[in-house]
Amino acid sequence: MISLEKDFKRGHTYRQWIFALIANGIIFTYGMECGWISPTTKILQSEQSPVGEVVSVNVISWIASSMSLSAILGVSFYIFILDNYGRKLGLILIAIPQVISWIIRLCYSTTITLMISRVLAGLAAGGCFIVVPTYVKEISQDDIRGILGTFVALLQMSGVLFMYIIGAFLNYYTVIIITLAFTIVVTFLVLKAPESPAFLVKQKKYDEATETVAYLRGLDMDDKIVKHLVDSMKNEDDLCKSMPNVSFASILRKTSWRRGLFLIITIFSFHAMNGAYVISTYASQVLLSTGVKFKISPEIQTFSFPIFMVIGTLALASCVEKCGRKFLLFASFLIAALSMAVISILIILQGLGWRIPAWLPVLAIISTVTIYGAGISALPYIIMTEMFSFQIRAKVMGIVITLVWALTAFVVTTYTPLTNYIGPYAPFLFYTFINFLGAVFTFVYIPETRAKNEEEIEAILENRNNILNSQT
Repeated sequence: MISLEKDFKRGHTYRQWIFALIANGIIFTYGMECGWISPTTKILQSEQSPVGEVVSVNVISWIASSMSLSAILGVSFYIFILDNYGRKLGLILIAIPQVISWIIRLCYSTTITLMISRVLAGLAAGGCFIVVPTYVKEISQDDIRGILGTFVALLQMSGVLFMYIIGAFLNYYTVIIITLAFTIVVTFLVLKAPESPAFLVKQKKYDEATETVAYLRGLDMDDKIVKHLVDSMKNEDDLCKSMPNVSFASILRKTSWRRGLFLIITIFSFHAMNGAYVISTYASQVLLSTGVKFKISPEIQTFSFPIFMVIGTLALASCVEKCGRKFLLFASFLIAALSMAVISILIILQGLGWRIPAWLPVLAIISTVTIYGAGISALPYIIMTEMFSFQIRAKVMGIVITLVWALTAFVVTTYTPLTNYIGPYAPFLFYTFINFLGAVFTFVYIPETRAKNEEEIEAILENRNNILNSQT
């Protein structure tokens, strides 16, 4: 067998970095969409509302949640496109609805057209976390794949931060024009991106796959590294095609798969209802709900939220291989529960007439979003990819992401009714309960997957006692 370890360092990686950034430009514009509701709510509820009337909080909650609801439909569509028509087309079909969504808002703003535009954005969002990570994984070489894989979280939070900034200082239509310009530029850049070599191999376009690998690595087409990589893709494709199709029923029949699916669905339920996404969506309103008077406007205070989410993500990358998944996820849920409890208590005390230091609720909220970025956001995905083999990973991912979007829509939709009919503390009491349950469930049932191969994890899942006893 030829040793290629030193040879793999030859060539260059800058094209892989460029196209990974281009693909994640879609995630950046998705982040802008996520952050749009927070600075826009104040405008829609003013006398100068661009829709011609003051928009009620209930209607705004439906505008906010319509993206999550439509994303549920987008998941299955983009999985179909990804498998049958390619990763590049998947990227294009995410970028185009994003463009149309902002054009609708620019040309004609009513409550109905805002919902329609958010539905289009949601359909695109349904494919973001399926198509983009798959494309980046398949164009990048092993030694930079992990770094490029962090772009999803970093670019999403950067998009949220950018929207918070322009939303705080610019008018409604200027924000839309800037965002539309970004989506158009990203769409044109995606058109220039190459197709994934793995998909080209799947389509038996071996010459194109070889040419693409050589282009991305900065090597000649007849280079032995290029040939080795394409041959590896062929072997993996042949192995996948030789295996029987896995149905949902077959997943339920096999004990380890069934138990693994239950664990992942449960932990992702806690992940989706953690409350951090609601804070990101309604950042200004959340700060105002504490009842504290700020010397700096809430719109500017919210800049810190995505910044600390990014810091949390970077912190996770530095320690996830040292501390293990189980402990970090347990600690993240526990800290999030305590932070949400503090927010609830502060709101209640403020309502009783107590004077609350302005920095205290901000600190509690920052703690919540930081710990979300440092664990709750990414760790369930890491555990899922380690818990399931490639044979069923895609199907499980489709089920889980659909569930996540459905539950995300639920928490976004219920935030306003809970606040209006019970009190501003009510949503945070609910999030406290969810995070506490997540911590308990993780501590008791989630097995440690770090440094374990698929066979070891499957053996743990096969026996219920092994799940309860698996701590390291």
